[in-house]
Amino acid sequence: MIKNRLAELMGIKRLERADIARMTGLQSKTIKKIFYNETKGIDFDTLDKLCWALECNTQELFRYIPDDLH
Repeated sequence: MIKNRLAELMGIKRLERADIARMTGLQSKTIKKIFYNETKGIDFDTLDKLCWALECNTQELFRYIPDDLH
């Protein structure tokens, strides 16, 4: 499973979802869905804006957690 670290990175930088919306021009609804891991995918343009706002790269924004296949 791939989990995003948006909430974690925002916490480190002391940013609110409204701050990210202002910085990126993304809709608050979009940020909320990503924040709570409620999306099935993220558009590259959205990803680019989030990485810019959080001053991170994609490897920092996402974490791979292997599924337990047993």
